[in-house]
Amino acid sequence: MYTPIVATLGYILSPDRRRTLLVHRNRRPQDQHLGKYNGLGGKMRPDEDCYRCLAREIEEEAGIVCVHTVLRGTINWTGFGPNGENWFGFIFRVESFQGTPRQANEEGDLVWVDVAEIMKLPMWEGDRYFLPMVFDDDPRIFHGFMPYDNARPLSWSYSRM
Repeated sequence: MYTPIVATLGYILSPDRRRTLLVHRNRRPQDQHLGKYNGLGGKMRPDEDCYRCLAREIEEEAGIVCVHTVLRGTINWTGFGPNGENWFGFIFRVESFQGTPRQANEEGDLVWVDVAEIMKLPMWEGDRYFLPMVFDDDPRIFHGFMPYDNARPLSWSYSRM
């Protein structure tokens, strides 16, 4: 039976659309993501839809309120978790927000990064496959499959609709 952990991942754009807010996971030594940069988000609760999950996670992690978001895609990450758990994620771009983002949260520092420079950062190897589609102008949503083994992607395939 396939029962993935369902989660959201959001990439928040600055008002000029040149930068995105990322978390540099540098606070918890046992963190599977330690040292990596990532979007903000987390696990969906049983009483939430994917948008409510994203909005709650962004508010908890960055202290801001999502105003306009766009679903950019979904990804099925089999074997991604530290014990081989399967994850299924909804990937959003947050186009506008209210408030001033925090400078850090319990996972790490929150930093604005130029979208053009994002691929130079330490991140999950698999993120490099889908991040260009998060920030491109193609209106179609992507749906990806990325199996993992030993914290490394084995392959990447996707459809755009």
